[in-house]
Amino acid sequence: MTTTKRMGLASAAIALLGAAAAYAIAMLVVRTQAVPSAAMCYAMLGLIAALTAVVLVVFWRSTFRAAGAIGGQLRDMVETGQIGMVMTGGADRLDKIAHPLNEVLTDVKEQIEDLRAQNRELEIQSRVAAAEKNHTEAIIFSISDAVLVTSKFDELILANQAAERLLGFELSTALRENIERVISDGTLVRLVRETRAHGQSFTRKVVEHTIDQRGEPRTFSITLSCVVGPANEVSGVVAVLHDITREKEIAKMKTDFVSNVSHELKTPLSSIKAYVEMLVDGEAEDETTRREFYEIISSETDRLHRLIENILNISRIESGVVKVVREPASLTAIAKQVLDVAVPQARLKHIELVDRLAPMYHQIEADRDMIYQAVLNLVSNALKYTPDGGKVTVSVFVEERRGVALCQVADTGMGIPTEDLPHIFDKFFRVRASKRMAKGTGLGLTLVKHIVETVHDGKLSVTSESGKGSTFSFELPILT
Repeated sequence: MTTTKRMGLASAAIALLGAAAAYAIAMLVVRTQAVPSAAMCYAMLGLIAALTAVVLVVFWRSTFRAAGAIGGQLRDMVETGQIGMVMTGGADRLDKIAHPLNEVLTDVKEQIEDLRAQNRELEIQSRVAAAEKNHTEAIIFSISDAVLVTSKFDELILANQAAERLLGFELSTALRENIERVISDGTLVRLVRETRAHGQSFTRKVVEHTIDQRGEPRTFSITLSCVVGPANEVSGVVAVLHDITREKEIAKMKTDFVSNVSHELKTPLSSIKAYVEMLVDGEAEDETTRREFYEIISSETDRLHRLIENILNISRIESGVVKVVREPASLTAIAKQVLDVAVPQARLKHIELVDRLAPMYHQIEADRDMIYQAVLNLVSNALKYTPDGGKVTVSVFVEERRGVALCQVADTGMGIPTEDLPHIFDKFFRVRASKRMAKGTGLGLTLVKHIVETVHDGKLSVTSESGKGSTFSFELPILT
């Protein structure tokens, strides 16, 4: 039993006793009608006590009910979470407490409702921000370039996998770490800090920087931008690293190509111009001299024509606009046709031209003119770089087990140094020792490689030994 209930029962008992005493004294006065003055006083005191007790009991019960109502409503508020109170049944005696309490609770309820509305709005904003963050991260993670995002304290807050691979860290362990402890490249760290320090003095900056990636230097175009917050304060930096190593290599190749083409075109043009000027000036006084000049001009013109044709053919193949007419053809027949054309050149240098050609039974599917050009280039090179009295052997055979037809052109020439073999098919590349032996443009083997490998999906290879000669081979699939 609670303390409040025990007090209520005790007060009720006292009130009942007082009432009983008052009743007894009153009866005594009525019957005797002669009560001593002291007894009268006692009777009056008892009556007053009894009345007081009754009043106290009634007041206490009313107060107890009101307090119980308040306590009940407070418990309901705790359980339901609803704020507010309505006083009922005798609560008017506690108006001085209940009304201010109601006003406080009403004010609290309004504040709570406002806070709940603000909380709902913040939740919506948080979800929108989270969705935008996920969307931004998905975009950043899908970019092939390396991307870094730092805070205004130069802490790493976001990076994609390309950045992790390039700079050698893991985002899970490097998150919220200062970039100085994450990135070993001091120049990149300095660029990020300078960008953040300059703030809004510029919107973006692009710089080139070389990063050593596992012993291989690579050049990157780094775009740095400040992240500006709502109050126009700099809240971080975004750095995007785009690998331009290959682009710079291609740009250099284009520059070298133009330079080499200009040089190669200039050489025959200079010869033609010189001999034409001598003819115009009348320096060729006899017919024999004039004929010699005409032959030189014709030879240089043919050389110029071949150079231009090779450049155009290589360009067409590399750009994919070359017209390829594929049809069944015999590699043996093509090689035999090339040998017939090469015989006069071999006789001039007393070179033995040997053919080892397989029967024409097997065929390949190829552009006949292109394969003819490839074989002709290989045979012409062999004759050009083989000394007088040497030997050039042209072989064609079939490996049925592998399903390929092979063509080999072997010579007994000066050979190719080992260090030059990896570059032998590069544009305009010529072995230094070969330049003194014969003229050339350095495009013939490049064209052969494109014809065999790019156009016909074949395979071209070379073996050579300095002073003993070279063997160029290519293979193409046979028709089954």
